[in-house]
Amino acid sequence: MSEQILKLGIPAGSLQKATIELFAKAGFRISNTERNYLPQIDDEQIQLLMLRAQEMSAYVADGVLDAGITGYDWITENARDVVEVAELEYSKATTKPARWVLAVPNESKVKKPQDLNGGIITTELVNATKKYFADKNIDVTVEFSWGATEVKARLVDAIVDLTETGSSMRANNLRIIDTVITSTTRFIANEQAWNDKFKRAKMESIAILLNAAIDAKSRVGLKLNIKKQDLESMLKILPAEKSPTISNLVDPDYIAIEVIIDEKTERSLVPALKKAGASGIITYPLNKVIH
Repeated sequence: MSEQILKLGIPAGSLQKATIELFAKAGFRISNTERNYLPQIDDEQIQLLMLRAQEMSAYVADGVLDAGITGYDWITENARDVVEVAELEYSKATTKPARWVLAVPNESKVKKPQDLNGGIITTELVNATKKYFADKNIDVTVEFSWGATEVKARLVDAIVDLTETGSSMRANNLRIIDTVITSTTRFIANEQAWNDKFKRAKMESIAILLNAAIDAKSRVGLKLNIKKQDLESMLKILPAEKSPTISNLVDPDYIAIEVIIDEKTERSLVPALKKAGASGIITYPLNKVIH
């Protein structure tokens, strides 16, 4: 066991599966996660602890953990002093930021936040919700909700709840009035740990690998062969992060091109390349893309 250890918190609950998969793409194998708050990782310099994202910033700020992964929403909610190492643009369902939204039943007469003056709001994100209404000079009572917040929308005047796609709101016949806070996942550090040479270097390395894995999720590698005389016309079709890699083939009349492209453009780009004379077209998944 290494004498130098980084105590790292990863989120239990809704972000757990996505986080473990992200670490795997970044090159870290996390195991023994079922009902175990001390999972194993194949890096002897990292000691893992699995906690709910809601608690993470408090444990990091207090020095129980050197670093952790949590949402910007809970950093704001807990109002604890932590160092933000990196923004990690992933979530449980999509790569889009999650939103805490103000919502009411479809049948409610409420059209805007000001219509809730004097009303009762229920949410898990109490402090951020209080600040949202205070900033608008709207007098409301904010009550804490122990989960299943959508169900309570018809017991109070409105709710503030988390959504990525809005599907849960629609399923519960709720109407979104406004966004209270937008949140992405953050890699945070304890200030003292951040000033430690070994721990800071370790955190920076992890952040690079995690963001490289996130970038790779939406991209694929593309290889193809073309005639040398078609290079200029082919380059006009091909997008590239910077410039494509061009290699000579045994046949002096042909060259190979390799680029990284957005996955969503692959299905339109490949047929266009084929029609333009490309051959030997191969696409392949990427684990990491480092800028």
